[in-house]
Amino acid sequence: MLKGLAITPPILGRITIGKLVENNGKRLPQKDDQFTITSQLQTKEGWIRHPLDEQLRNAQEGKLRQIPIRLLFNDPDLNLRAEYALFDRQTARPLCVGDGEQCKRRTRDGMETLPCPSPDGCPLAQGGACKPYGRLNVLIGDDDPLGSFIFRTTGFNSIRTLAARLAYFKAISGNRLATMPLELRLRGKSTRQSRGTAIFYVDITLREGWTLEETLAEAQRLDDWHQQTGC
Repeated sequence: MLKGLAITPPILGRITIGKLVENNGKRLPQKDDQFTITSQLQTKEGWIRHPLDEQLRNAQEGKLRQIPIRLLFNDPDLNLRAEYALFDRQTARPLCVGDGEQCKRRTRDGMETLPCPSPDGCPLAQGGACKPYGRLNVLIGDDDPLGSFIFRTTGFNSIRTLAARLAYFKAISGNRLATMPLELRLRGKSTRQSRGTAIFYVDITLREGWTLEETLAEAQRLDDWHQQTGC
């Protein structure tokens, strides 16, 4: 096996809450108030939508704000990875990645391990260059039990909410996070910093129409079945 090769779940598609728009010859990100599920293929017009996008969107009258999901692992840290990241704006490659204590930074002498004071205390991160970067892998549908869809975000509200929810669901399910039928939901709120403008963030909740007791019973049933069958 190659040294330093990162092993990540196979990705079938992407989940976004934004899109790229053309502005003065540049493609810039624009926030949205709904999810979009895309494939891994991209054309000049943008990412090609995954068939699941239309299927779920039609069931919600055109606005995709809820996605039924399952998780791959019982360990929250394997489902959601989050770190501080500073990217090269020209190549889109990471220059520095840290966790608030240590970072790996690309320098003239190669990769170095250095202290990470977080973006507020790092001179290299001034001007908002370094941001929290979260990646959540989830299962959608039943076509591929090991193929995931990835949601990437630099939003602190989404990262904090997702991390808290995963920890809570792991605790109340008795470490059966991977067998719980859950839902990815888009929420909105306004704060003083947003000056009344709606901020959208991603949350993990019970599926619509399911009670907590029903969800825990289904997680127990699936967990028992996995142990009996070895799947």
